[in-house]
Amino acid sequence: MSQIADRLAELGITLPTVVPPVAAYIPAVVSGEHVFTSGQLPMTDGKLPATGKVGEGDGLVSPADAKAYARTCALNALAAVESQIGSLDRVTRVVKVVGFVASDPAFTGQPGVINGASEVLGEIFGDLGVHARSAVGVAVLPLDSPVEVELIVEFA
Repeated sequence: MSQIADRLAELGITLPTVVPPVAAYIPAVVSGEHVFTSGQLPMTDGKLPATGKVGEGDGLVSPADAKAYARTCALNALAAVESQIGSLDRVTRVVKVVGFVASDPAFTGQPGVINGASEVLGEIFGDLGVHARSAVGVAVLPLDSPVEVELIVEFA
């Protein structure tokens, strides 16, 4: 087994299959020594676990649930990375995470939601998973997803 595969097993994580595109794009592109993923939704078995805006209150996706969905997005992005470079052992650095949170107008906790992605990358890659990041609140995301995450990863 590879070092990252061993780490994933230790964490009880199984990478999903690459989520098929929902429009005219591909899941990831290699340019030079970097993989750029498309925005990944928290798809599990071809479905979103929830839809709607993130916030506090009835009818909203809770920040805690959205944080878990951001984690799923990051794992979907890693599956796309692996599909391009063959092995996550080739990753030399997670360079940047961009996270989008479909936010209720009163919600300002986007950084905490996107921590779901950042934290799992740190658990998997250690210091190589420490990255620059943006966490942005938006009015709506594709398929009414509550969260979307994209990665830029360096590899050798």
